[in-house]
Amino acid sequence: MGQRIVILGGGFGGLYAAKALGNKPDIQVTLIDRRNFHLFQPLLYQVATGELSPADVAFPLRAILNNFGNIRVMMAEAVDIDVENRRVLLSDGATETYDSLIIATGASNYYFGNDAWSEFAPGLKTLEDATKIRHRILYAFEAAERTTDPAAHRAWLTFVVVGAGPTGVELAGALGEIANDTLKGDFHSVNPEEARILLVDNSPRILGTFPEDLSHHAEGALIRLGVRSIFHAKVTGVDSSGITMITNRGEEHIEARTVLWAAGVTGSPVGKILTERTGIQLQRGGRVPVDEHCNVAGHPEIYVIGDLAWQTGKDSNPLPGVAPVAMQQGPYVAKAILDR
Repeated sequence: MGQRIVILGGGFGGLYAAKALGNKPDIQVTLIDRRNFHLFQPLLYQVATGELSPADVAFPLRAILNNFGNIRVMMAEAVDIDVENRRVLLSDGATETYDSLIIATGASNYYFGNDAWSEFAPGLKTLEDATKIRHRILYAFEAAERTTDPAAHRAWLTFVVVGAGPTGVELAGALGEIANDTLKGDFHSVNPEEARILLVDNSPRILGTFPEDLSHHAEGALIRLGVRSIFHAKVTGVDSSGITMITNRGEEHIEARTVLWAAGVTGSPVGKILTERTGIQLQRGGRVPVDEHCNVAGHPEIYVIGDLAWQTGKDSNPLPGVAPVAMQQGPYVAKAILDR
């Protein structure tokens, strides 16, 4: 039968690992994902802002991997891992046995213990998130067109993005383009250029994990699009009326009918399963600590890559949870498995 490789997750890390193992002799690969498509996450914000359709960023996994005879795709969800017997337990009761396990299940939106905020401030991790956000953005302009109340008009045309990392910056910039270009001239009672787009973050600058010159360049681009950044702002409440935050000026409330969340993510539930089965301790953001080879301590047969992995670079800081990192880790662990 050869070596059995199970990959959990069809994102960038899992997909690139699978491709690197494709058609290799004596290797059998099973890629498991709760969706049967690969989501091109970097362009998801363009679905949220109406620039792309869902079909433009979702690609069937079986079609992508069709040329690899040793890879099968299974639409299922892992609910447990039997590390002693090297088995993955699935939600439908089935099991998959492995010789090597690659975990690339990514991350989900995190509200820092305030899950009730998700109702009023959707995050952007799935196609469903993107279509929900697109509806909210377009509906806001429609509602502003209908209302005769000046306060309500202003609230409908106020858009708040919480979190100034890559996703938040992309969303805020896309909102600026919508207001200044896409919807220009479409309404009688609303001038989309009146829209207030606020980017809120607790840090001193946008893209805080990136070099300062890049951050300043991006900030300049946002300013030209009409985006105002509010720094050193800690959000303390989100509801249907808008957000409450604490800044250097004290507590403030912003009336906004559209609040979007890009302030934090947490590792998938598989990370917690690993802590229970291996005794490892999760790092910040629910990420799984791995060594320089992407291995879990004490388990050279288990690899964790992508957003779920906490792998430090030469500067001792964790590698960012972005697609290019996962795209490098996938082939790397595939080669490590082939070389064993």
